[in-house]
Amino acid sequence: METMTRQEELQSIYWDMYKDAYGVRPRGIDTSSWTEVEFTSEFEHLASVIKMEELARMESEEKAAERVEEQIAVLMATGARTRKNAIAWIHEAEGSNGDDEYLCFLLGLPYRYFAKV
Repeated sequence: METMTRQEELQSIYWDMYKDAYGVRPRGIDTSSWTEVEFTSEFEHLASVIKMEELARMESEEKAAERVEEQIAVLMATGARTRKNAIAWIHEAEGSNGDDEYLCFLLGLPYRYFAKV
């Protein structure tokens, strides 16, 4: 088993944090000459981007949940006898084949949303 050098370790952390912050791996960024201070500065910046993105994701998921709950209420008021029926109708409309987690993805809901409700 090979042990990474400190530079390789910092590059690996940078690589992962960049993906967490922007959703893609960094391209065309040469970190081979960066100092530990430069990495630390970049880590602080990436940490703030990750935090902002997490807050935005949570806000987006909350809004998606509100929309879905409104849709379920409308469906129940117009013919779906139960919440389960209303969700089944949404599955059909979205083409998710009854896969709750895929439906969460399609609708922008948090993972396992339907398992919690």
